[in-house]
Amino acid sequence: MLRAIYPGSFDPVTYGHLDIMKRSSKIVDELVVGVLNNNAKMPLFSAAERVKMLKEVTTGFDNIVIVPFEGLLVDFAKKMEAELIIRGLRAITDFEYELQMSQTNHKLGPGLETMFLTTSIEYSYLSSTTVKEIAAFGGDTSQFVPEVVGRELKDKMKAKRSV
Repeated sequence: MLRAIYPGSFDPVTYGHLDIMKRSSKIVDELVVGVLNNNAKMPLFSAAERVKMLKEVTTGFDNIVIVPFEGLLVDFAKKMEAELIIRGLRAITDFEYELQMSQTNHKLGPGLETMFLTTSIEYSYLSSTTVKEIAAFGGDTSQFVPEVVGRELKDKMKAKRSV
């Protein structure tokens, strides 16, 4: 059985992320979506909120599981018994960083391979950062994120403004 990990912060999950999940879930037997809880960053959503949203938007996929994690990706991969890391590339600018991470992960976890998928053209510009910025100014995010995520974004931004 081929088990892969698609790691990320998913803060919030976008249609670009879902595109990579959908396509990679057809390639592997099981796709573990690893939701990184990185204490060095200040995410808009807690890890628990991100996991909840991801579970809601991936309900139609039988071979996708959502698991939060902290620490090194290679340690998480070993714990999950995964042999493959899936990474999405939007543009050539992503490649240099992703290649460096891939080589580092391979050095730390020999036998752990990385597969890059380019995002579908309609999502090549899309990032969680852009979506959060649009939401912060009250813009419509419906073409970038699923409805449930859009509602959560709107509620989160409303709460931030009232603080």
